[in-house]
Amino acid sequence: MNHWSKLNQRRQIIAVVAALVVTWGTVEAFAWLIRPSQEVLSTEGRELFVHEWQPDDPLAGEGDGLGPVFNQNSCVACHFVGGVGGAGENRHNVTAFTVLPNRNDKNMHGGVIHASATIDRLLETQETLTRLFPIIPQGTKVIGGCQVRFEDFDPVQIETINTPALFGAGLIDEISGWSIRSQAWGHGVRSVGQELAGKFDGSMGKVHVLPDGRIGKFGWKAQFATLKEFVATACAVEVGLSNSYRRQDAPGEHVPDADAELDMTSRQLDSLVTFCRLLDRPTQQFPESLDERVLAYRGKELFTSIGCTDCHVPNLSGIEGIYSDLCLYNIAAPDDPGYFRELEIPLPNNVPALNEWKTPPLWGVADSAPYMHDGSAATLADAIAAHHGEARHVAKRFRKELDDDGRRAIIEFLKTLKAPRADES
Repeated sequence: MNHWSKLNQRRQIIAVVAALVVTWGTVEAFAWLIRPSQEVLSTEGRELFVHEWQPDDPLAGEGDGLGPVFNQNSCVACHFVGGVGGAGENRHNVTAFTVLPNRNDKNMHGGVIHASATIDRLLETQETLTRLFPIIPQGTKVIGGCQVRFEDFDPVQIETINTPALFGAGLIDEISGWSIRSQAWGHGVRSVGQELAGKFDGSMGKVHVLPDGRIGKFGWKAQFATLKEFVATACAVEVGLSNSYRRQDAPGEHVPDADAELDMTSRQLDSLVTFCRLLDRPTQQFPESLDERVLAYRGKELFTSIGCTDCHVPNLSGIEGIYSDLCLYNIAAPDDPGYFRELEIPLPNNVPALNEWKTPPLWGVADSAPYMHDGSAATLADAIAAHHGEARHVAKRFRKELDDDGRRAIIEFLKTLKAPRADES
């Protein structure tokens, strides 16, 4: 091959590569031009959020629409307190379950007992779970004093779960795992320092590290790392809408139905996530009355001085007013204090204990009753009183070290943490 032939060959190769670059660039540019805006996606997402799904719903494409097992037929049916996207009342609580590892099955399982079904014969009950996960004879070691005995062990643990508000979820989605870790480490160092100084009433939050190494932020157990995972799972589990991330549950089996057709397109899921991401953050609104304003400001100071901000951190990763470190704590009341029950198969290291719950962000708390993970506290005062375990010292200070005015001041401060707006539309 002579010099000119080689030169022509090189020119041809360059021309082909240039054409491919131009073509690919044009395709990418065109895709960018036709990509829907965040505003368009959010509008579409809001329509899906309030949509009441039906079996064989026209919006479900090739899927079966609502169900076949579900808890509610729309997102807003549960997320409405304080506006569309808010918290939920106790009447919409979810019955969740955890199956503990045991000699018959060393794996953990979890899910919900769906409250409704499109066909009566598909309704789920606790008896359904008992058939799937039977009681283990002599499966629990009970130690009391110097005596040891073995009792039958029911691996199924039932919890009532209250609906959390979604306001500000987009900001939480942006919080890095490093920020959560560093806050927890700082808290841990301070707690160790307090112990060295003779104060043993501190708390140590646990960062929930998921099996893939990411940090959990969403859900009462911080079991989801991203808002998209949280929303997609809620669609599948709570409404029975299969999507590309999570299929709907198979009735009575409490596992995703791998054969279920998709009820949601990628565009629908993206728009619903976008709507949730762009929900306004809660606001802080102090009273107009000077006396009430002074009382609320005093409550803010007392909230810090008695130790509430150890866990309900005011600012996290540059997000002001969130009042959470997104870590797990045990604040449950002790059960059977004279005994210690030892699991035959211990829980995996990366799984929260049954009595560990994520510190909920307090922004918007004034408009999100009832409180606690199970909705058992009707008022803010009830919620403070329900703090046991690692938070017992704070509840004790609230109860014994403050006078009536001091306690009222903290409640008035919490009442300044409002939902972003009343959305009645």
